[in-house]
Amino acid sequence: MAASGEEQDVMARYRSPLVSRYASAEMAYNFSERKKFGTWRRLWLYLAQAEKSLGLSITDEQIQEMEANLDNIDFKMAAEEEKKLRHDVMAHVHTFAHCCPKAAAIIHLGATSCYVGDNTDLIVLRDGFNLLLPKLARVISRLANFAEKYADMPALGFTHYQPAQLTTVGKRCCLWIQDLCMDLQNLEQARDGLRFRGVKGTTGTQASFLQLFEGDHSKVEELDRLVTAKAGFKRAYMVTGQTYSRKVDIGVLAVLASLGASVHKICTDIRLLANLKEIEEPFEKDQIGSSAMPYKRNPMRSERCCSLARHLMTLVMDPLQTAAVQWFERTLDDSANRRVCLAEAFLTADIILSTLQNISEGLVVYPKVIERRIRQELPFMATENIIMAMVKAGGNRQDCHEKIRVLSQQAAAVVKQEGGDNDFIDRVRADPYFSPIHKQLESLLDPSSFTGRAPQQVAKFLKEEVRPMLIPYEKEMGGKIELAL
Repeated sequence: MAASGEEQDVMARYRSPLVSRYASAEMAYNFSERKKFGTWRRLWLYLAQAEKSLGLSITDEQIQEMEANLDNIDFKMAAEEEKKLRHDVMAHVHTFAHCCPKAAAIIHLGATSCYVGDNTDLIVLRDGFNLLLPKLARVISRLANFAEKYADMPALGFTHYQPAQLTTVGKRCCLWIQDLCMDLQNLEQARDGLRFRGVKGTTGTQASFLQLFEGDHSKVEELDRLVTAKAGFKRAYMVTGQTYSRKVDIGVLAVLASLGASVHKICTDIRLLANLKEIEEPFEKDQIGSSAMPYKRNPMRSERCCSLARHLMTLVMDPLQTAAVQWFERTLDDSANRRVCLAEAFLTADIILSTLQNISEGLVVYPKVIERRIRQELPFMATENIIMAMVKAGGNRQDCHEKIRVLSQQAAAVVKQEGGDNDFIDRVRADPYFSPIHKQLESLLDPSSFTGRAPQQVAKFLKEEVRPMLIPYEKEMGGKIELAL
């Protein structure tokens, strides 16, 4: 069936893939025009209600009219007004007034544009954090379950991406979880640290409101407090220019950028493990890894997370530069930049958390591959144990060290030059010098004896640090993520 004219028109225009392809409906709505302008109207209502309660001449009928039209927004009219006036706030004042003729005279009374603009931004940022935090908690919960399940499974550790002392699959996962727990705390602190801009007037002095209340400072302070409470904030910034300080945006995007770094590290690890065939992200029955190579099982979800995380990490540069160039009480060169970077940061964080939850719910472990890699490397790592056992059996440490040095180099040559398996232990078994410990070799090569306290660390970490952090999000722990694309 041919696409309709409207569909063709949509497909002929650029759409941000953050919304059209990836983001959740909830986060997309949080940064939508409807949420923005609906919040503007609510802020005008809060202001009118508070001004009325403090004695200004505003009627119940005017308040009721505003309440009845909070979501009755004529977006076409607003667009036409903005095109004519070249001012978005006044365009929406006129549009609201059109459907509230009795309240028209008192809408936006005493306020400046940033009363609705900045306060709405702060509401949206707060609500954005409230959407992200349960998602992050779910990811931590899923990974905690995975770490608990594989707490005891030995795996080859890597430093410098070279074989190192053994760890466990669960212990490695705890490294990921710990970073995400730091992010959870950072996001909570950033959300809880947000204040309301409040009712401050054109340059932050509250002069217009002081005039409205005929010089009564206490009423102006109470107006600020009432509107702040109606918007759901405990505190307002005590001093502002025309805007709240743009350093606030730095703090918001910095914690999101830090989350991006965590996710990038986790998904890079998963991509490397997929190459080693030790652990893979979920791969669906009909999923295609490559158009040319049918056998491919590309870690596309982890790659998506890394790709988007890089974008998220760079966005913090925008508010850093914006805050640095705000002249005196305000310049408007912040506006266009903030329309882009604030929304994109939350949308991107939302996407990578949804994708990482999907990954963490379906991680596939291949124990036999992990065991084989341990068998390839463990003989070399066991040399110190073999030396100690020989000394206990009456051998000379220096003689034993030389014997092992020769045999290990011979075995390494087989691995590197011939592409064979590590036969170091076979060489030890075949050498009469080591006959006193031949019966101990099996126990000396038990992988679990090389993992130290990793299983105990996993159990203690999950019980004492991770699970308690998730308690506030217990009601939101359910539900799996199915990615649309």
